[in-house]
Amino acid sequence: MATTDIKFAKKLKKYGAIDFNACFNCGNCTAVCSLSNEKDSFPRDMIRCTVTGQSNDIKGSLKPWLCYYCGECTTHCPMEAKPGELMMSLRRYLTGEYDWTGIAGWLYRNLTAYMVLFLAVALAILGYYQLNADQQLWLEGGHLFEMLAIAAVFLLILLPNLFRMWYFVIGSKKDKIPFKKYVTTLKSLFVHMFTQKRSLDCEEDSANRFWWLEHLILVFSYLLLLFTTVFLDWFASSNIILIAAGYLFSLLIFIITADLIVKRWQKKSEKNTYSHPSDWFFVVWLFLMGFSAFVVRVLIDFDVLKHVFGFYLLHLIILAQWALVIVPFGKWTHFLYRSFAMYFHEVKS
Repeated sequence: MATTDIKFAKKLKKYGAIDFNACFNCGNCTAVCSLSNEKDSFPRDMIRCTVTGQSNDIKGSLKPWLCYYCGECTTHCPMEAKPGELMMSLRRYLTGEYDWTGIAGWLYRNLTAYMVLFLAVALAILGYYQLNADQQLWLEGGHLFEMLAIAAVFLLILLPNLFRMWYFVIGSKKDKIPFKKYVTTLKSLFVHMFTQKRSLDCEEDSANRFWWLEHLILVFSYLLLLFTTVFLDWFASSNIILIAAGYLFSLLIFIITADLIVKRWQKKSEKNTYSHPSDWFFVVWLFLMGFSAFVVRVLIDFDVLKHVFGFYLLHLIILAQWALVIVPFGKWTHFLYRSFAMYFHEVKS
């Protein structure tokens, strides 16, 4: 028997939802959505579930992740109910539900919590530096921190959260899916993770492939810089090819995120009209990551880092805030959950 959460609509507003109660179920949003079909009809049904408090149905649904927020539904809504922003808010809500620690939901609902964690990370690094200011130790320790942080976040946070996601959408259902199906459809996970090719089916994004290309380059640049710095120790390397590759990847991240920040600030497209603090934190910190990594390597190559070592500490603070706050609990997880949502969708079908 379906249960109704009478406070769900009010709860969702803390995740950034606005004006969805204005919806009178006309169906315009579903009609104009290029990704909606007879089997996956949205966003109208997600709006009805929200208004009527069917939180369990939403928690067990993949539909919020199947939306790439082109903004067409919001543009054509006669009541200005902002269905596109509602879908974005549902993704934030689901991120909080998947997170076993509860920290993700706490951060999405509370801007002050973000600032407190960012400040705590910065003070911890600066405080420890006051106890031990050995620069070589910090350079080696920064590299070790990257490796340990990636392993810990994945094993202790992201992996359990993915299991919870699987349980909500598949494991708790009566229909049992053979293991072979998970294996035969595994290819789709990596295809959607690295290419986000489904976004090309959006009518607006098909006309403007530059948006898709930007995100494709950003994903590969981020992953390649991560591999270069963590596994190949870019800051300590003397290999000219590796050094040049690191410069290229960090420069691409810096340029593309700068462009995304400008677009979000200008609000010229529907998808950039409304920005949750987590949207800003994601793109700004990624920008700072690319920029600070590029500058640190320049300082190393000109042998002046020891004279301005505070900039390396700044880079390390940005890196730690990214690794310990944004990656496990912020918008970065949307990259992971959307990819697995596409994979689970094919497994279920």
